[in-house]
Amino acid sequence: MGRVTDRATVAIVDDEPAMLRMLDRMLSLLGFDRLVFDTPEALLAFAEQEPDRFDVVLTDLNMPSTNGLVLLSLLRRHHPDLPVVLMTGDATVDSAVAAMKSGAFDYLVKPLTNRDEVGARLERAVEQRRLKRRNRALERSLDVAGRFPEIIGDGPAMRGVLRLVESVAPTDATVLVLGESGTGKELVARAIHERSPRAARPFVAINCATLTDTLLESELFGHVKGAFTGATASRRGLLEEANGGTLFLDEVGDMPLGTQGRFLRVLQEGEVKPLGANDLRKVDVRVVAATNVDMQDAIKQKHFRADLYYRLNVVALELPPLRRRREDIPLLATHFLARYARRQGRPVPELTPEAVERLVAYGWPGNARELENLMQRLVLFGRVGPVGAAEVESLVELRSEPGVDASTSTDVEFARAKESAVEAFEHRYLTGVMSRAAGSVSEAARLAGLDRSNFRRLLRRHGIGG
Repeated sequence: MGRVTDRATVAIVDDEPAMLRMLDRMLSLLGFDRLVFDTPEALLAFAEQEPDRFDVVLTDLNMPSTNGLVLLSLLRRHHPDLPVVLMTGDATVDSAVAAMKSGAFDYLVKPLTNRDEVGARLERAVEQRRLKRRNRALERSLDVAGRFPEIIGDGPAMRGVLRLVESVAPTDATVLVLGESGTGKELVARAIHERSPRAARPFVAINCATLTDTLLESELFGHVKGAFTGATASRRGLLEEANGGTLFLDEVGDMPLGTQGRFLRVLQEGEVKPLGANDLRKVDVRVVAATNVDMQDAIKQKHFRADLYYRLNVVALELPPLRRRREDIPLLATHFLARYARRQGRPVPELTPEAVERLVAYGWPGNARELENLMQRLVLFGRVGPVGAAEVESLVELRSEPGVDASTSTDVEFARAKESAVEAFEHRYLTGVMSRAAGSVSEAARLAGLDRSNFRRLLRRHGIGG
């Protein structure tokens, strides 16, 4: 039998001295600390003063003063997270049902001859309480972050970021947010805007990497009718839409060189000229830009203008990747689980300590966005009850796979390495989803969000039955 982590304490309640002595010896051999009470009243008085001194109550059901069900009711009222295991010599189904309906964690029938079974049930009760406490502590941490409810994290790395956000937000300084993809750069940009004097005005975002030169300029500066093919009507640009507020330039390192020159004028003069127009229009916009590009290297390679870089980089704010803020991973995981459980109208899954350890140990190349996606899948595909490490790994492989590990695959062509990684992922995913669907192709296809015929084709390609 396994042992409880961090020696647990059991409060034993029984009116028979011989039974108390026997239970005290048994639980001592099982590795538990014990507190012994010969009446329910004695336990209740002790719990009133020191409710955190024990992890589980093991009590007799039939006692002369206050029976076990009454004691259970009183404990649930005042200490709702304290698990109670009832003991009785009455082995009828009715008594077991009554005990469980009243909120008992478990039910043991005397005589307690199987010591390991008693220990295992008490361990499960202790683990449940500790799991609930851990999740409640995480929820409290989320509540404490009230000043930045949109940014989850209270570790040293994020505290430094948030202090800088608080300092720069009330100013009009241009901010350059640096960090890998998925670290939450837009969340930080919004936090700066919402804590600025411009908060009542628009926050307008654009991704510079997703548009061609002409379309990006049209989006930013606007255009007049006939300025280019397809311009059938005049349109205000995002700089004018954001007038008085904040413009967020995501992936600014990918802005085309021609557009960079025009945008520099906006920062210098506070004026915008729509495509095809003759007039200049005044704009008052605070700019927050973000990139995952090495800007110094981009300048050396002549991909980015140095003068624009220095205009954008008045205040630089670097977001740490998730692997450098591992202390925030349990908090983020709990936040994402709660978000997607609410959306699906489902109970919030609880992560076991082993699952949390697995999450914390992983490198998260996709950062918080990757963690969010995993938590969403756990809500969508997960079973009811605590989520263990195995279930986490059934939805995403957190171990390095032979032949596709990022540290060892660079000696082969990119296309081959990518194909190998995709093949390995598909096989793991298909195997896992078929197992979850108990071999039903229709159900597995539904869980995977794929057309049944396409799903069958994937199964055949990977040699998986179905």
